[in-house]
Amino acid sequence: AVGNVMNIIPSTFDEHQINRTVIGGRIENKNASLDISVILLNSSGGHFKDSLLETLLECNFRSIISVELDSNNFSVEDLAKKFPSVKFIIPLEKTTDGEMINVAMSEIESEYALVLRNSLDIHQGFFNVNLAERLLKDDVFCVVPRLTDSNKNSIVAKFSPSAEKKHFVVEESFVVNDGHSTLFPADNIAIYNRKKFIQLGGFDYSIKSKYWQNLDFGLRSWLWGEKTKLTTLLQFSYNEEPINDKTINLDYLRCFLKNGTHKIKNGEAFISNLSFFKFFLNSSCGFLEARRQFRAAKNWVKQNKYKIKIDLETLITQWKD
Repeated sequence: AVGNVMNIIPSTFDEHQINRTVIGGRIENKNASLDISVILLNSSGGHFKDSLLETLLECNFRSIISVELDSNNFSVEDLAKKFPSVKFIIPLEKTTDGEMINVAMSEIESEYALVLRNSLDIHQGFFNVNLAERLLKDDVFCVVPRLTDSNKNSIVAKFSPSAEKKHFVVEESFVVNDGHSTLFPADNIAIYNRKKFIQLGGFDYSIKSKYWQNLDFGLRSWLWGEKTKLTTLLQFSYNEEPINDKTINLDYLRCFLKNGTHKIKNGEAFISNLSFFKFFLNSSCGFLEARRQFRAAKNWVKQNKYKIKIDLETLITQWKD
């Protein structure tokens, strides 16, 4: 119901603390040769294999955080004994993928974090120091790998901002060219610069839809002056393909309000009160709810007025592959 939707937009990275259990990770990986940590998102216990952790450990990442999105995975304690350098995080309340990535980011100390899922086919030796140097040489916020389905067919990995009849749309493409831009990483899978991730505020926990949460963070990163680039040097295939739910709801409205209604004047971002009625007429929600959402976004933009560098229209017109 609309009345139950949270209306406070987070203003800091670690504003929302969720109840969680943390097991293991007390022993350092002595063989670590990469200043990159792995955040492994596990959607179900049934597909979790010891061999996956062994494969990741052999790559000598700085640390490994295993996020158990299914809190009914009772094999975690056994795995923690077998892999004492791996830290397992189990949420004790309903949460989102983005929020758990935020939590994992706060648990690591490396310069970069590689977010993976246990639904990917991850081969031995897929990562090494030379590859890391090539992937990270441009020091961008986010580096996105190529993704394929279980039959090695390309999955949409390139997202570009565009406009149709003055409405913002996201164009999608299967074509991945090395160094080309994308709004956000498909399915959250990417290498993130941890410092920039935190400076940007991380994923918005008040947006519950995975797609709109991902788009919100991606748009914010570009509007705040960061870049997300595709790479052909790193590729993963899915064992199970993800489902993208793009249902238009309050999450979509919040994403649009935060990123699509502000203007820049004298180096400051602001949302004009005059834009409320246009938003209200297109929002398909009641006047009071629309006003509440609008005020929350207006206050959030005001808080971040010096961090926001460009508006959405400028992003679309200046977008380059």
